[in-house]
Amino acid sequence: MEIRKASKKDLAGVARVYVDSWRTTYRGLVPGEYLDGLSYEDAEKRWADFLHGKNEPFIYVAVHQSGKIIGFAAGRKSDDEHFKGELYSLYLLQECKGLGLGRRLVSAIVSHFKENGISSMMVWVMKKNQSGRGFYERMGGKEYIHRTSTFGGTIVDDVAYGWKDIAKLCLK
Repeated sequence: MEIRKASKKDLAGVARVYVDSWRTTYRGLVPGEYLDGLSYEDAEKRWADFLHGKNEPFIYVAVHQSGKIIGFAAGRKSDDEHFKGELYSLYLLQECKGLGLGRRLVSAIVSHFKENGISSMMVWVMKKNQSGRGFYERMGGKEYIHRTSTFGGTIVDDVAYGWKDIAKLCLK
């Protein structure tokens, strides 16, 4: 398994993981019509736009030995006054969860932040996403603030987790 910084040619694989992960992770949390309406093409454009957006965005991918992208994590500088980095997204294909890839991808994001002088980080997660919340809590994230988001007309509660010192999240 290889973890590496993504390039433009990886965006189709990132989009596939994004859409497939949303459809498995958020089924029951957001409307099924919203999930069924997600497309690989729109997601690929979204991630291309993300990489050209503000706050120095970047993506790391987990690549199976077959060459298939099976997970990714995205990060960027944060606008938050207390946490200087943001773990913007972390997605794995359903069949790849529980293998330590999430932790390895977070470590890659953290290493990138540290190399760029960023020592704190936050992440947003849907409040009802118990597996996601548990993952960040096991990694030492502390509940920070709340907000709401809207998907397919449904309002969901989000919670942010933060790490004041990300050094202990590096696996290297």
